[in-house]
Amino acid sequence: MQAIAIRGATTINANNADDIKSASVAMVQQIVRENDIGPEQITMVFLTMTSDLTAYNASAAIRLGMNWADVPFFTSQEPDIDGGLAKCIRILIQVQSEKHRSEVKHVYLGGAAKLRPDLSTS
Repeated sequence: MQAIAIRGATTINANNADDIKSASVAMVQQIVRENDIGPEQITMVFLTMTSDLTAYNASAAIRLGMNWADVPFFTSQEPDIDGGLAKCIRILIQVQSEKHRSEVKHVYLGGAAKLRPDLSTS
């Protein structure tokens, strides 16, 4: 087993709790499905949210939506960069896995696909 990191990002249409909850959980569900990981493999989850997302914490949405009560989460505000992507949630999940880093499937959904077109799934 080795530690590997899985990246992802998604965007939402509006700053409201329902959109933040559904987009965050959908992103993580796709990461879990595409990488065949379970919560027991997760070392930690790090999230950033842009400053225009204030209605709900994405970590809380994922913790509740995925039933990951014992998974360590940390959320930070994404730096405000001129021309940066608005209403964006980014994630970095560190897991213990037999996979090699080159086998990881990163997930970039919605408007976040333009952040990494080489890795985007939508």
